[in-house]
Amino acid sequence: MSTAMQSTLGSTWQIDPVHSTAQFKVKHMMISNVRGEFTAVRGALELDEADLTKSKVQAFIEAKTINTRDAQRDAHLKSADFLDAGKFPDLFFKSMNIRKKTEGELLVTGELSLRGVTREVVFEVEGPTEPHKDPYGNMRIGISASARINRKDFGLNWNTALEAGGFLVGDEVAITLDVEFVRA
Repeated sequence: MSTAMQSTLGSTWQIDPVHSTAQFKVKHMMISNVRGEFTAVRGALELDEADLTKSKVQAFIEAKTINTRDAQRDAHLKSADFLDAGKFPDLFFKSMNIRKKTEGELLVTGELSLRGVTREVVFEVEGPTEPHKDPYGNMRIGISASARINRKDFGLNWNTALEAGGFLVGDEVAITLDVEFVRA
């Protein structure tokens, strides 16, 4: 899919995949968190500098790039038990509504599509930062965002009961994004 958006607002900014991260954490055996990341993020921001609430963002994350530092676990997460990366190669987010929370903080409501299921998710966003020129003359901005989802809402139901009670994988997934954009 294309990451280009129709420019109807102030300026277009592309996600810089080299300087952006999409991370998550989920409870393992009810005792600790397993953290992971996706290493391929792309997308665009249509930024309305005069009114941030009129801005729009969309992002794609390649499911096959999941990395939890364990090849066996990563293979399982890519399988039909979880992301089904062969059938659903991208996780996709498209904003629907942006509102100010406080000065420098936004609430971005949008549709998150994961494994063929689309649900509404609200991200708490810090930023965007003031634009800065990099050493090559490109203008850059950044945001940090976080949300929590229930993986079962997206059909990620696989689990194993533990002998002592509870389950191997927690239901709540915390998502953290640190994204750098380059003005197109």
